[in-house]
Amino acid sequence: MQPLPRRQQEVLKATVHHYVDTIEPVGSRTLVQRFDLQASAATVRSAMGALEQRGLLTQPHTSAGRVPSPSGYRHYVDCLLPRPGTIAQHLDQELTQLSLRWAALDDLLQNMARRLTDFTGLMSLITHPTQRQPALEAIRLVRSEERLLVMLVENSSQASHLNLRLPHGSEHQIEAMDQWARRQLDSNGSLNWNSLPRELQACGKALRDAIQSHQTLQTSQETKALFHGVSRLVAEPEFSQSAKVRPLLELMDQSPASLTLSAPGPGYGVWIGQEHPEQALHHCSVVQASYTSATDGVGYVALVGPMRMAYATALAAVKSAAHHLDHLLN
Repeated sequence: MQPLPRRQQEVLKATVHHYVDTIEPVGSRTLVQRFDLQASAATVRSAMGALEQRGLLTQPHTSAGRVPSPSGYRHYVDCLLPRPGTIAQHLDQELTQLSLRWAALDDLLQNMARRLTDFTGLMSLITHPTQRQPALEAIRLVRSEERLLVMLVENSSQASHLNLRLPHGSEHQIEAMDQWARRQLDSNGSLNWNSLPRELQACGKALRDAIQSHQTLQTSQETKALFHGVSRLVAEPEFSQSAKVRPLLELMDQSPASLTLSAPGPGYGVWIGQEHPEQALHHCSVVQASYTSATDGVGYVALVGPMRMAYATALAAVKSAAHHLDHLLN
């Protein structure tokens, strides 16, 4: 998105802050008075019109003021996010004290989730650390009559065995297939199926499908998640209609860990509305950060709420919780 002129930046930022605080559409005169904008109401009205044309503000009703659109929240998060307030500092102090007296991991995560909700007013969710992407490190192929036994070593210690039927006429390919797979892992650290020789295609396809199915099953196994503040979430005005909140509650019952995603870049992320792949979250925003365990992999700390949320505080909160978990588990 192209950078906004300074006046439009001020007006968008003020509109977001007003709507987060009041849940009310706002007009130009109110923005000038409340935020002491150094401009006339007519100038601010013109800037609001330009922001609406860009799709960053929207007008719920013809005679109403304007509110941020999902694109407006995205621009705000990416370009206009202020420094977090004192709430984030107080939360960081609370988490430091909490960290000093934790015993079981579940107790620690549950207490952290409760603190996150208390300080932000948002629903919080923390997943147990898991190995989300199995890394194949060694492979061995052994023929057993018309079957192919496949021994896999993943993530340094996890051993698995697959038993699959050999495609007709591919028995002579096993030794060459075994050597190809070992060379691939030694040189590339993974299996590049695009480089599989043509003469090994029959055996290779059966092996590739079996390994991919095995890894998909592993990554789809339910990750344990602890959450707090569902009642806070459903009490928000945005979720007064059951059609909006029911899919989210069903998702929480079935697979709460699916609210989190592999965070891009620096290990944290913000998903606004339809940016999240889960349709149940298309009326929400998800703010999350990742943490690591030296032995168990990656976990996520997330806050879930309406798109109308204090993003600076939420982002600082999940980063703080993830930082404390990094320190404790490594």
